[in-house]
Amino acid sequence: IVFVVVIVVVQVVFVVMLTVAVVFVVVVVVVVLAVIVVVVLVVVIAVVLAVVLVVVVVLVLVVIVFVIAIVFVVMLAVVVFVVVVVLVVVVLVVVVMLIVSVVMLVVIVAVIVVVVVLAVVVFVVVVMLVVIVIVVLAVIVVYL
Repeated sequence: IVFVVVIVVVQVVFVVMLTVAVVFVVVVVVVVLAVIVVVVLVVVIAVVLAVVLVVVVVLVLVVIVFVIAIVFVVMLAVVVFVVVVVLVVVVLVVVVMLIVSVVMLVVIVAVIVVVVVLAVVVFVVVVMLVVIVIVVLAVIVVYL
């Protein structure tokens, strides 16, 4: 009987130890698989975040480049507009100055012509008056 009890106890202990060993192996495998899954998830999340970060940085850089390009084009357009306006104003001022110069020249020539004509008229009138006075004096002298 003792021998049977010892065999039964040894078998029970062996079954318990085998069960504990199997449970331990299963727990270790589950923990290892869980760690592998967590590591894979962390790596995948890190890669996804890195890709998203790279995409966001590239998009931000593209937006910055476009904004700089737009600002540069607007500044260039403003500079060109200002230069064109200044050139147009300068050309208009030069044209107005030329027109004023021509008008002044015409006025000066007209004044000179009027003065010459008036001088000729005055000269003719004075000559006629002198002739009339001489004729009148001659007539008076002839009658006397």
